[in-house]
Amino acid sequence: MFTGIVTDVGRVRAVSQTDRDRRYEIETAWDVSGIDLGASISHAGCCLTVVEKGQGWFAVEVSNETLSKTTLGAWAEGDRVNLERAARLGDEMGGHVVSGHVDGVGAVVSVEPEGGSHRVTFEAPPPLHRYVAAKGSITVDGVSLTVNEVEGRRFGVNLIPHTWDHTTLGGLKAGDRVNLEIDMLARYLARWQETA
Repeated sequence: MFTGIVTDVGRVRAVSQTDRDRRYEIETAWDVSGIDLGASISHAGCCLTVVEKGQGWFAVEVSNETLSKTTLGAWAEGDRVNLERAARLGDEMGGHVVSGHVDGVGAVVSVEPEGGSHRVTFEAPPPLHRYVAAKGSITVDGVSLTVNEVEGRRFGVNLIPHTWDHTTLGGLKAGDRVNLEIDMLARYLARWQETA
């Protein structure tokens, strides 16, 4: 489990194809000696397992299923990636409960400055848009955000300067694709209403 609070922006340093999966090596500012092989790390909102590590980097393997259902299939050397290590018991819960299971890929509609922040409008794919609620939580590329408003398939968020400067969201532009994970509570509430 994760909280949607990004603690490093890594960089894809190598991409290769294995017999089964795609392998990415990720550069990080973290001390990798404290990362166990088999550890779960959120990469742009997608939970991946560490399979190898070296000085200042670690490697993950990504299945074809994940590549087809997320933005990870488009990653190339040099791309920046939001990273978060799995939450531990006793950690501060600064964002919201995030599983690291991407529900769908959305698109950036617009990015506009608003005071010291940036107002970003996204479009969620159907039927995912039904689970996005005003003043609820959503995870965009691994970042926990509060939804300001919802209109049809579109929803808006405000990115404060810290989020803009310390995550990959500061580089968003209209047309970009992003990984979306809806709030877990919304998912279970919707399921409960379907079966009630």
